[in-house]
Amino acid sequence: MIILYIICIIAVAALLYLLAIRVSGRRVPDELRVDYAHRGLFGDGIPENSLAAFDAAASAGFGIELDIQLSRDGEVMVFHDYSLERMTGHTSKLCELTLSELKGLSLGQNERIPTLDEVLALVDGRVPLLIELKGESADSSLCQKAVEKLDKYSGAYCVESFNPLLLNKFKKLRPQVTRGLLYTKFSRSKKTWALDFLLTSLIFNFMASPDFIAYDIAHPDTFALRLCRALFHPALFVWTVRSRAEYDKVKSVGGSPIFEGFVPNYGD
Repeated sequence: MIILYIICIIAVAALLYLLAIRVSGRRVPDELRVDYAHRGLFGDGIPENSLAAFDAAASAGFGIELDIQLSRDGEVMVFHDYSLERMTGHTSKLCELTLSELKGLSLGQNERIPTLDEVLALVDGRVPLLIELKGESADSSLCQKAVEKLDKYSGAYCVESFNPLLLNKFKKLRPQVTRGLLYTKFSRSKKTWALDFLLTSLIFNFMASPDFIAYDIAHPDTFALRLCRALFHPALFVWTVRSRAEYDKVKSVGGSPIFEGFVPNYGD
């Protein structure tokens, strides 16, 4: 009898897990299934996540992947790192400075940290946008601010995040917008090992209900990702693609590459 109980518990747990890792089942529009320049087409003196990088990508016909987070006074800024140090030399976090203070910092080559409004005005629907919602907590203020700006934008875009709480909030605000869960094999630090395990297991899909999975090209074969792909066939976006060989591999599985460090040559 005890063995039967154990079998039943395992079966129920397995069923609940399969239900938890489901994706939305919605089809990602073809206009969003493109190649994305990671933080724009940067390099050769052009900084990442800059207006120059975004204009170069749009002019070349590539979709643009970019990152957004809030300044101290609630402006939606386009910047990847939480810390400003790598790109500007300033040791504060972006969220600790106001818009005015951030605009006083240089990315190099006369480029400043752009706002989402500036990027939307520059791109103006020329290419699709893949917008990462940055956030380490459950604070969903970024989602509300982003929605207010994106509602005025007529171009194609979708959103993604590592944070399932942000995706859940965005889903509630704009359920019709295509959304994706960013995925990697999260490091098992002593402080966050339990959360890292749950994120790697994709168990928070039940909250985010993603339309696509954007996975780390370095970790394509985790058990959770293979199971999710085999059972639910989500659309795939893959980061960060850094060579033609990786690009061809992503294309062979029907994925949308998020690339940097080279420019795909469609004539090859």
